[in-house]
Amino acid sequence: MRPFHRTWPWDSNLRRPPKPTPSFTCNARSVFIRYLDRPLHVAVYGEHSYPVTVARYSPNGEWIASADVSGVIRIWGTHNDFVLKNEFKVLSGRIDDLQWSPDGMRIVACGDGKGKSFVRAFMGHSNFVNCIRFSPDGSKLISVSSDKKVIIYDAKTGETKGTFSSEDGHTGSIYAVSWSGDSKHVSTLLSI
Repeated sequence: MRPFHRTWPWDSNLRRPPKPTPSFTCNARSVFIRYLDRPLHVAVYGEHSYPVTVARYSPNGEWIASADVSGVIRIWGTHNDFVLKNEFKVLSGRIDDLQWSPDGMRIVACGDGKGKSFVRAFMGHSNFVNCIRFSPDGSKLISVSSDKKVIIYDAKTGETKGTFSSEDGHTGSIYAVSWSGDSKHVSTLLSI
């Protein structure tokens, strides 16, 4: 019997592509990590005190930020038994979404409740913020909400740079947003 060999497609520069990124599933107080190239292997991080709502890899792949219903974000390592790097109480309520900045130095989060003193609050929505994203170049943030508004902020200062609302075509709650690769355009997902 021949041993199993995995072949990787090659790009035009003859470099091996990056390994597949694992996917996360949050359930109860745990984050389940599934490896797409090893479907039978599942790792579990179970150190949250409250139900986990979201988990995201850092841009360099060395850290994972996970958040829970109590407003806590935990940053932990992807190697060596998931060693905890830091923990922050960011909101007074549930965190629904988070994202690392492209340089991996900042994290934005949105959800219920008010921010703590060390957290910059981005204001302007009158209802639940459902999604928040850094632009790929790291210069801007965008948030979308159930109030049918899209708000773009300067990522360093927090100053509002622009707003889109129902007058601009958003007729229902906006649930997700994504930037184009050049940080010039956005796409939204909304209910109608």
